[in-house]
Amino acid sequence: MRSSERFDVRGGLLFGLAALLLAGCGEVPWNDPYPAGDATGNRVYSSFAERPKHLDPARSYSADEYAFLAQIYEPPLQYHFLLRPYRLVPLTALEVPEPAYFDIDGNPLPRDAPAESIHRSDYLIRIQSGIRYQPHPAFAADEAGEDRAPTARDLRGINQLGDFERTGTRELTAADYVHQIKRLAAPWTHSPIAAVMRKHIIGFDAYADGLAQMAETDPAGRVARLRASEIAGVEVVDPYSYRISVKGKYPQFAYWLAMPFFAPMPWEAEVFYAQPGLRERNIMLDWYPVGTGPFMLGENNPNLRMVLERNPNFRGEPYPSEGMPEDTASGILADAGRPMPFIDEAIYSLEKESIPRWNKFLQGFYDSSGIASDAFDQAVQIDAGGEPVLTDAMRERGISLLTSVEPSVMYMGFNMLDPVIGGDSERARLLRRAIAIAVDFEEFISIFTNGRGLVAQGPIPPGIFGYREGEAGINPFVYEWVDGRAVRRSLDEARVLMEQAGYPGGRDQATGRALTINYEAIATGPDDRARLNWIRKQFAKLGIELVIRSTDYNRFQEKIRNGTGQVFMWGWNADYPDPENFLFLLYGPNGKVEHQGENASNYVNPEFDRLFNAMRFMDDGPERQAAIDRMVEIARTDAPWLWGFNPKAFSLHHRWMYNASPNQMANNTLKYRRVDPELRAQLRRDWNPPILWPLWAVGGLLVVIVLPALWLVWRRERSTAL
Repeated sequence: MRSSERFDVRGGLLFGLAALLLAGCGEVPWNDPYPAGDATGNRVYSSFAERPKHLDPARSYSADEYAFLAQIYEPPLQYHFLLRPYRLVPLTALEVPEPAYFDIDGNPLPRDAPAESIHRSDYLIRIQSGIRYQPHPAFAADEAGEDRAPTARDLRGINQLGDFERTGTRELTAADYVHQIKRLAAPWTHSPIAAVMRKHIIGFDAYADGLAQMAETDPAGRVARLRASEIAGVEVVDPYSYRISVKGKYPQFAYWLAMPFFAPMPWEAEVFYAQPGLRERNIMLDWYPVGTGPFMLGENNPNLRMVLERNPNFRGEPYPSEGMPEDTASGILADAGRPMPFIDEAIYSLEKESIPRWNKFLQGFYDSSGIASDAFDQAVQIDAGGEPVLTDAMRERGISLLTSVEPSVMYMGFNMLDPVIGGDSERARLLRRAIAIAVDFEEFISIFTNGRGLVAQGPIPPGIFGYREGEAGINPFVYEWVDGRAVRRSLDEARVLMEQAGYPGGRDQATGRALTINYEAIATGPDDRARLNWIRKQFAKLGIELVIRSTDYNRFQEKIRNGTGQVFMWGWNADYPDPENFLFLLYGPNGKVEHQGENASNYVNPEFDRLFNAMRFMDDGPERQAAIDRMVEIARTDAPWLWGFNPKAFSLHHRWMYNASPNQMANNTLKYRRVDPELRAQLRRDWNPPILWPLWAVGGLLVVIVLPALWLVWRRERSTAL
């Protein structure tokens, strides 16, 4: 090699080093996990931890699935984004339907007719005209304008839904909603609410039983059978109206009309997905939804990311123009009346571990985040008044904190069939009340949930009709009202109750033996040990020896079904924001052992059951509130639960994210979100400067090592040439 060529190599080496060092001056952060062109796009960035199991609205019943489904499918009703208490408003419907009541002879009844005289309730749902489905190959037609099923040749090169070249659309009709209700009854869909609907929709049970005879028919034949058959209590009135007839009076039925179960399903989609060769490619309804909502699923790669794209056929929906009094000052009504959605795309990246998810939020690569326990102290501190506030580091970044009490309850239940801890004897009742005082849920919330909870005073959480605030709402058997707040009764009072129950110091007066109680625990890992030790210590305050019987969730459920446990911890999330959805957990005919219902404590009180049967049919008002107050009083007296706590949801949002409001009932909230992409891109650059000193150090080392060697080579070659 000639000397000039060697100097070309040296020059190239130095030039490459300089180029590498100057790369830090670029506009995109080096650690940006997204393509460079995405930095200023009108999109939301989020994450998911587990692959959604079902994206078929007849089967899905999980919050992580609803995060996608509710943006795509549109049931007739939805929850108002801002107003509280939670309120139903139209989505595709023209109005929230009011039930019409009829007696057993079909004669109409007035609105205030007694519940026992109402034989059926008719809900007439009228939908808007002009709503169209997202582009989808199920609606595609050939050159002659006729539907044509793809052949094996057509499927060459087809690996995902987007590989189909031709798509189409059509208008939403009332028949699509009726078709979906038929799917709920079909045994092959395995809908989790089929058993509930059997109890309420007229003709649903008979229709489901009839379909059971053809469960093995081919998929296309099943669709044809649904289209050719009718449910007695569900009918299409006209292209934009359908009627559902419900047994007796069931005011809570309207809430079901806001759930994806009652979203429309076009029969063409089912026929399309029934074609041979598609399921093998994961092209099926459970993988690719078909809806009329503001977004559609553009990419489903659950091992990497899922992408929701703006539905180009979406009709537009105005942002709400009314909210709570504080919403005017907060600025969340600034977009009132503007058409939604505001964003073009939402990218959800698979993020199984909480620490990487949290770090990417702090770097600005996710727009919002929950708060894992490990990161709680970094994000939130509790002020002198016991309220959560952001740390200085979070405030400096312009991050906002939203909190809300979830419509759910975590409770410690007693098996009322157990001869020691259960039953309606005064002895057992006093024992349960003593334990209720001793188990300090304030401490539990502080230690195990980072303060993210509100001690429950009864079965109904805040935000649900029937919940009482302040002194009127405390459980007097466990709390006193002192200086404007609820104060837990002393341990001395609990010990007195133990003596009155015949267990002084935790020993049975009759036998002299220490009282031993079994606690059924779901424990599968080392993190559960601290929680179980804490629970054991709570009972030990009263001298009770608590035996922890740990098992997995399936075995735990079996014990609860069989009634072989004594004490357990469980919870309930609201299906709909009505007190009936919580009080039914204590309704005798819902007993777990005898009736396979959700009353896991197997609690029975005749007066409570009588009031429940009356309350469930009442409209919200003073009469219903009085019935609820008495029911809660009965339950507190009998103490089948330690009322536990109502969890609080905490979420963090970057300053470029607008219209974030806590709504624990609505799942279709992506359409309200608005972002400032330019601000996001700028702050990402500011927060993620490249760390260049290692490169400079490497560069300096190269200079020290390489240049002397090159100089020696140059001298040798020069001397040889001379």
